[in-house]
Amino acid sequence: MSINPIKKVTGKAVPILGDDIDTDRIIPARYLKCVTFDGIGEFAFYDERFDANGKPTNHPMNDPKYKDASIIISGNNFGCGSSREHAPQSIKRAGFSAIIAESFAEIFYGNSTTLGLVCVTMSRSDINELAEIVKSAPETVLEIDIEAENVRLAGKNYKCEIKPSTKKALLDGEYDSLGILLKNIDKVKELEKSLKYSFV
Repeated sequence: MSINPIKKVTGKAVPILGDDIDTDRIIPARYLKCVTFDGIGEFAFYDERFDANGKPTNHPMNDPKYKDASIIISGNNFGCGSSREHAPQSIKRAGFSAIIAESFAEIFYGNSTTLGLVCVTMSRSDINELAEIVKSAPETVLEIDIEAENVRLAGKNYKCEIKPSTKKALLDGEYDSLGILLKNIDKVKELEKSLKYSFV
């Protein structure tokens, strides 16, 4: 099982602005009963995208002009609240590959990194500028350069930040701890044989 390094993320963006967007808003609790994460992407932001009667709201994800977006632009403390890993799973499986925010909740950030869902931070002013560009020209392609810690949009460069350990893990393709374990399963089995006790 190979793990691909992630050096750049390129795609259209959707502004889902606001501070303290918590995991219950990202994926409502009633969708946490799943045994696997298959299909969970359709429930991302469900209670904000649909009203009590199942009618679509004016949430940005429902707007046809953002249909092909793969990058979310948001505010401060994104992913706060409970530590449910279903939140980044639903975002990833909804087709998103990165989130740009002013800051992230720690557990959400860690769960996202493990999935290869890139999370970078930017200043509030730059986020607002990005959002305005995307609103006026949603077809514009945005690029996140992880190594350079840079966001490019509409011919402009913006400084972004990513934790050094996360940056290294993404660039080296070592962000998925389970993937690394499976990739080295032969070494794991050899070690198990050398132990004086059994895992079974």
